[in-house]
Amino acid sequence: MPPFRQVGEKQLPQEIIFLAWSPKRDLIALVNKAGEVLLHRLANIQRVWSLPPSENTGKEVTCLAWRPDGKILAFGLADTKKVVLCDVEKPESLHSFSLETPISCMQWMEVKVENSVLTSFYNAEDESNVLLPKLPALPKNYTATAKIFSEEKSDEILKLLGDVRLNALVLGGDSGQIEIYAYGMYKIATISEVYGSCLGLCLSNDLKSLSVVTELTTNSMPEITYFQLDTSLLSDCLPEVTRMARKFTHISTLLQYLQLSLTCMCEAWEEILMQMDSRLTKFVQEKNTTTSVQDEFMQLLLWGKASPELQALLMNQLTVKGLKKLGQSVESSYSTIQKLVISHLQSGAEALLYHLSELKGMALWKQKYEPLGLDAKAIEDAITAVGSFILKAHELLQVIDSGMKNFKAFFRWLYVAMLRMSEDHVLPELNKMTQKDITFVADFLTEHFNEAPDLYNQKGKYFNVERVGQYLKDEDDILMSPPNTEGNQWFSFLQSSTHLKESPLLFPYYPEKSLHYVKRQMEAVIDHCLTKPAQIIGMSVQQKRCLPLYQVPASEEACPRLISLPCLWNDKSQNLHYVIFRMLESSSSKVFLLRRPTDLSRSINDALLAVSIGNSLNSSAAEDTETSSYSCLDARFYDDDILTVVLRDNSEVEGKDRVLAQLPLSFLYSDEETEDGFTWDTSKRLEEQYQDIPTRTVFLESQGRLLENMKAHYVSVNGIRKVACVLSSNLRHVRVFEMDAEDDGEEEEEEILHSQDVTEEEEELNQSADDGQTNSAEAVDVTEESLDS
Repeated sequence: MPPFRQVGEKQLPQEIIFLAWSPKRDLIALVNKAGEVLLHRLANIQRVWSLPPSENTGKEVTCLAWRPDGKILAFGLADTKKVVLCDVEKPESLHSFSLETPISCMQWMEVKVENSVLTSFYNAEDESNVLLPKLPALPKNYTATAKIFSEEKSDEILKLLGDVRLNALVLGGDSGQIEIYAYGMYKIATISEVYGSCLGLCLSNDLKSLSVVTELTTNSMPEITYFQLDTSLLSDCLPEVTRMARKFTHISTLLQYLQLSLTCMCEAWEEILMQMDSRLTKFVQEKNTTTSVQDEFMQLLLWGKASPELQALLMNQLTVKGLKKLGQSVESSYSTIQKLVISHLQSGAEALLYHLSELKGMALWKQKYEPLGLDAKAIEDAITAVGSFILKAHELLQVIDSGMKNFKAFFRWLYVAMLRMSEDHVLPELNKMTQKDITFVADFLTEHFNEAPDLYNQKGKYFNVERVGQYLKDEDDILMSPPNTEGNQWFSFLQSSTHLKESPLLFPYYPEKSLHYVKRQMEAVIDHCLTKPAQIIGMSVQQKRCLPLYQVPASEEACPRLISLPCLWNDKSQNLHYVIFRMLESSSSKVFLLRRPTDLSRSINDALLAVSIGNSLNSSAAEDTETSSYSCLDARFYDDDILTVVLRDNSEVEGKDRVLAQLPLSFLYSDEETEDGFTWDTSKRLEEQYQDIPTRTVFLESQGRLLENMKAHYVSVNGIRKVACVLSSNLRHVRVFEMDAEDDGEEEEEEILHSQDVTEEEEELNQSADDGQTNSAEAVDVTEESLDS
């Protein structure tokens, strides 16, 4: 076995409850008891960034997983029942979604099945990139986007799509509910075939079966049970599932894009635009005359004279300087919102319409997609809802356009009138007002300066001069001042035509609803369209194996649940599920391995083994090897062929060091005949029949390394990057090792590791891994100083 070289060691201020290596980079994600998510580099365990807990996302992190490409980190939170997807480059949420129940574990796997249909789909260029214009990057100068998007590029929202090859985020709940999200975005299955709280789960890379380990608390001690579920519908319809999931992921990403675009529009609208409404309301409350506000302004427009009350309002409260500032704010705000609607909101909605139309075409191919629950009628409803949203966005553009024209003419007239009141010089170009300008101002006063007592009861103001803000306020479903449709010939024609009014070819129009309301309605219809496949696929999943394993003793309950055994693994090369677990009450020195085929049609008995570790490394030759064996504290799969373990000397002599070791599975599963020797009585717990389980005793020769001055207990490994991180029992002390590199010459004499010859092929693999480490380090070259600043 290759030697291990220590490359870092650190004492951490908070207790660590979870750790996971990036699959593609030399980065490790940690979660501490305070709910903080940390990202560290391999070299010296240098911190890259930290994401503190917040009220919005949550504080109680329960699980953590990397997307297979290493670009997105997902973590689940129990207190808010949310799953958050975070970009590896920056500690901010790219996307989050809520769940019905808190989740307790997760796995993010990638499908490895290859066939001609999938290969052509993976290699084909996405037609939407050809037919649709590229979505404009979201502006980064708003609070909503500045936290997410870097200064150099602001199209990180598209990172949510990831690679076209299907990957799935599998979530296990504390009430036994399991959900599978394709690409981490779209739910393709809701499964309720297990009971208890999920401790670990593993979806096979061929999508044929799902292994789950649960903990069910009854009146007695909690019981650990293993389930194997048949997910063959996913594997049988893999090309269709991939195409459908990819399309739905596009849709989910576009909904997030529209949400952020709308948030930017809300920020662009300024509270200063409400000043005119508040000042006019105060004027109504304080004036002593019976003349209406509209008449007061009309007299000023027609005769050029203002009442003392109106003059006091204009000169003392609004002021010439304040009017100029208000006019500039209106023009700037309206112009920005107009650009966002045209470039972002309409572009995103049109792209959404395209993907839904393609999805409808897929749903009409009933032979392929009906078994997956794709419903053409529900998709048609979603298309209609998106059309209504586009109509409402277009209506907002019309309101902005007319508002800019009216406000410009109104402010120009009022500015000149106020200059005359103050007897200041009026420039000749400002003094010219055409009949058209006067008509504009008169129409504006007639439409916007009517007192509305009902509005005062609702909003505490008599006027709604500014009409754009009502579209952008999330709390308002009904527009206070809907657009006037009188005189609109097309609208009158539709109302009078029975056939056209009910025609499915025309998108419904909601003139009295706000933009936020129509958007929420659209999201609800699309969500309904997306949920049916998850229900149909979830109902197809069946429980095939239920194996009660053991009961958890009271002494184990204090262990950190997130990083303790049992552990599940999927052997991609041989399509096998492995479960590693311990039964402390039965045999504290052994670790147990359960092996099951992912293809449930294969007739093979459960390959169950008990593994005992012998030949203590720091025992003398005179000591009895039977009394110097080891207990396995933790065990993780390094890759499909090697098991990494943390061992404790059973002699419990003070000063005995713990050991990090690698165990080849070939040492354990060498004799196929003895594997089938154990007859499992599934009516009893496994711990009640553990003495009949075949036992393999592995003697450590050169497969381990002493962990000096460290009470090691847990380990996290990554066979792709060839690294391991060991965590102490106090959950604060970590050490990081490179598993394929020799130590420097100044190693202590008691190191028992020795190197083996490496073939030319292995050297090439090691070289490529080293190159990958260099590239990935460059890709995430973020220093703590720059992040803190």
